[in-house]
Amino acid sequence: MTTSTLAKTQWVYAFGGGSAEGDASMKDLLGGKGANLAEMSSLGLPVPPGFTITTAACNHYYANGKAYPTELEAQVQTALAAVEAATGKRFGDPANPLLVSVRSGARASMPGMMDTVLNLGLNDETVEGLARLAGDRRFAFDSYRRFIQMYSNVVLGLDHHMFEEILDDKKDALNVYVDTGLSADDWQAVVADYKAAVQAELGHPFPQDPAQQLWGAIGAVFASWMNDRAKFYRRMHDIPESWGTAVNVQSMVFGNMGDTSATGVAFTRNPSTGENKLYGEFLINAQGEDVVAGIRTPQPITKAAREEMGDKNPSMEEAMPEVFTQFKAVVERLERHYRDMQDIEFTVERGRLYMLQTRNGKRTAKAALKVAVEMAADGLITQDEAVRRVEPASLDQLLHPTIAPDAERDVVATGLPASPGAATGKIVFSAEEAERLGAAGEDVILVREETSPEDIRGMDAARGIVTARGGMTSHAAVVARGMGRPCVSGAGDLQIDEKAGEMRARGRTLKAGDIITIDGSKGDVLSGAVKMVEPELSGDFATLMAWADAARRLKVRANAETATDARTARQFGAEGIGLCRTEHMFFDDARIAAVREMILADDEAGRRAALAKILPMQKGDFVSLFEIMEGLPVTIRLLDPPLHEFLPHTEEDLTAVAEATGLDAAKLLRRAKELRETNPMLGHRGCRLGVSYPEIYEMQVRAIIEAALDVAASGRPAPTPEIMHPLVAKGEEMNYLKALTDRTVKQVCEERGATIEYSVGAMVELPRAALRAADLAKSAEFFSFGTNDLTQTTFGISRDDSGRFLNAYIDKGIFEKDPFVSLDTEGVGDLIRIATERGRAVRPDIKLGICGEHGGDPASIAFCEDVGLDYVSCSPYRVPIARLAAAQAALNRKG
Repeated sequence: MTTSTLAKTQWVYAFGGGSAEGDASMKDLLGGKGANLAEMSSLGLPVPPGFTITTAACNHYYANGKAYPTELEAQVQTALAAVEAATGKRFGDPANPLLVSVRSGARASMPGMMDTVLNLGLNDETVEGLARLAGDRRFAFDSYRRFIQMYSNVVLGLDHHMFEEILDDKKDALNVYVDTGLSADDWQAVVADYKAAVQAELGHPFPQDPAQQLWGAIGAVFASWMNDRAKFYRRMHDIPESWGTAVNVQSMVFGNMGDTSATGVAFTRNPSTGENKLYGEFLINAQGEDVVAGIRTPQPITKAAREEMGDKNPSMEEAMPEVFTQFKAVVERLERHYRDMQDIEFTVERGRLYMLQTRNGKRTAKAALKVAVEMAADGLITQDEAVRRVEPASLDQLLHPTIAPDAERDVVATGLPASPGAATGKIVFSAEEAERLGAAGEDVILVREETSPEDIRGMDAARGIVTARGGMTSHAAVVARGMGRPCVSGAGDLQIDEKAGEMRARGRTLKAGDIITIDGSKGDVLSGAVKMVEPELSGDFATLMAWADAARRLKVRANAETATDARTARQFGAEGIGLCRTEHMFFDDARIAAVREMILADDEAGRRAALAKILPMQKGDFVSLFEIMEGLPVTIRLLDPPLHEFLPHTEEDLTAVAEATGLDAAKLLRRAKELRETNPMLGHRGCRLGVSYPEIYEMQVRAIIEAALDVAASGRPAPTPEIMHPLVAKGEEMNYLKALTDRTVKQVCEERGATIEYSVGAMVELPRAALRAADLAKSAEFFSFGTNDLTQTTFGISRDDSGRFLNAYIDKGIFEKDPFVSLDTEGVGDLIRIATERGRAVRPDIKLGICGEHGGDPASIAFCEDVGLDYVSCSPYRVPIARLAAAQAALNRKG
């Protein structure tokens, strides 16, 4: 077959005028924005006509040295001619100009991360034609100055602050405070100043050819897919780079054509609380970027919201009642059609409503739960769909303290409750400082006049965010809600002086480094640290988790070795303990001396004498865990780290310890040197200690069994401890350790005249253990995959040092995700599959689980469901996340 007979690839899809070439099911190709514009057009909603350049074109662009597909230019010209026909205007026509917006649109919403250009097609000639057509010269030159600033920033790479300074100087000279106070002549003068600045900066004039402008904007949108903030956002939200972005070119409609025009953003329900009320903001005589950028503080859409906020300015419902009625009907229809809460952008041009976007709205975890549960109750979705609707990781927002109702509240400023929750930290005034201090482990609150997409890293590093300007749908609010960060926006009484490092409000001055607390649920900024209370997991949370538990197959356990962690895990629904790290019990000040005495002992008798002191302490810990986890399994890992970790590391510390404990300083120093290893991670640790010093494991097994017998004797249900040997590599090791365990259990039971059920297993954390799982399974009754060490030993990467270079690997696309955060399902995953198959071939009823940090990662949990493991184990605060992720994994397997 020749090339000429092959069907040409369609790179461009048209929409508008009541029909479209695509629909909502084509999100992968058209991106979320493009697919939904096509869907709204097909529904007959008032969508300005346009066309979408596909995500496939973006991927072609990057795969071919930033070159466009050969057919793309012709397809764009054809689609542009169709828009001209639909609007009755012509692109670049001085008398009747068509202006367009050029926007990004990935399949997953990435608010503010990529670039947009509005009013494209304006130049020195078309601006005059626009002025005549609109009968409003002021509007035309206002639009032109917006275009020059946006295009110069996005496409030409000039700093937007340069243009803002020019505008501020102009307003100061005219003694005008708001943009709407400038006249047509004023805007014309600003345009001249903007163009002169471009000429001075670049050495050539601002481009006047509309076709050149269009292709410059298309290229800029594709290029923005790989800008730093977009890459960071993708990494944060697990969005693959391979998805690419679409480009949406759409005929402009104007919200800045006077007092009968407006622009706004709305949600069909409250994205913070989930309350079933229309929620949003608008601005009269403005364009869309004014709302989301926080340049002007917008007004509420509904009268009820205005009254609740005490706003004096009229709502859209009051200022534009006919348009509001039409808008309300459209958004209700969209929510029913998509069966989910919608985030909608709209423009009103001289009293006529236009829909510019709809998408499933980003929401807090609290809102997500409420929306899902209510929609299921109303029959709009099923209970299984409700379970699928809530992002598991977002539950983290609900699992941490909030401000106590009776806490003293020293309010220094008040704004809008843009994203709920509470946070305490040091004031910082720049995203860079937030990122620096956050990386150093400091809790910080980022305080800004307003945030921009460039602040994304600092926002992620901060515990919470405060802005002096912007509304409930500003960049800060939308991104904070998506991140689960508390946010107070539009705190108008704040005066921020970033250079001086201080903020002033209500006659008080706070400086960088001062401690504040923010209440994102009420919109308060409070001085100092404020009393917090633990979360209550009831209501919608309890309802959805019950649905999730009914849907999942995987059991969820917790990693816990203290009573506090065990109680927390049980409160969050853990079905047992999947990893009790016994060495964590050794570091207590009251116990470490006996541990060091054991290490310093010259012979077995000396070690046993020291271990006898540790035995009752360990036994008491196990009794506590068995009682808290009554009726549930508890997996106890015997001593794992190398012995040198229990000794001081410097001569100064060694001398201090010797003086405090009476131990011989010279002997302590000599022993510390003897135990020092070149690579302790691969050294004398784990079950190798049990082989070298069996008395250590004998003491631990004795403590476990005596504790279990004590609990059973107290009248409580008898525990069934699972005794786990770490770092096993050979069947012979496992055989030796199983015999040691059984011998010790038998001895204790004979002494007590009682019996207890128990099991013995292996922690599979070495490639050899996975490959020779059949050997281990002859003695091991369960496997627990220690995926932290299995990842380290498979890749040959130390997770303690990987932070120095892993980001470079992720940025270059070598790793899609950090393998210590989300399981490498190919390499490490293959080892788990092999161990599962070979272990079950020898012992069909072998119990299988994972207990690394991956046990709380939704993507890793999906892999565990696919492989058919029995349980996952994670930190106590991630138990609800794992329960929901396990349910979604089970539902996804069903299809």
